[in-house]
Amino acid sequence: MSFFISDAHAQAAGSPQGGGFEMIIMLAVFGLIFYFLLYRPQAKRVKEHKNLVSSLGKGDEVLTQGGLVGKITKVSDDKDFIEIALNETNNIVVQKAAVTAVLPKGTMKAI
Repeated sequence: MSFFISDAHAQAAGSPQGGGFEMIIMLAVFGLIFYFLLYRPQAKRVKEHKNLVSSLGKGDEVLTQGGLVGKITKVSDDKDFIEIALNETNNIVVQKAAVTAVLPKGTMKAI
C-alpha cells in the first residue's frame, strides 16, 4: 500500500531547545540598555547635585525646588540647613538638598 499512500512517520526526537545562550545574550543587552539609558544619566545628575550642594557658600544667590529665589545668609556645616534671605525682611531656613541651582550674581536685582 505504500506505493500510492505515503507512510506516516512519527516525529523524530525533538529539536534541541534553543534559548540557553541566546537568553544570556538578550539579558546582557537589556542590562546594557538599562545602564546607559537609565542608571548612568541619573547617577550623573546625582553627582552634579551633590557637588552643587557641597559648594554652597554665604552670598550665593540660589533657586530652591519650591521656586523661591534668595541669597544665602548663613550656612551650617554640621547640619544640612541653610538660611536664605528672600528680601530685606524675610528669611527662611531650608535643607541644602532643596537648592536646585546657583544663580549668577545680580539675578535677584534683575527680577
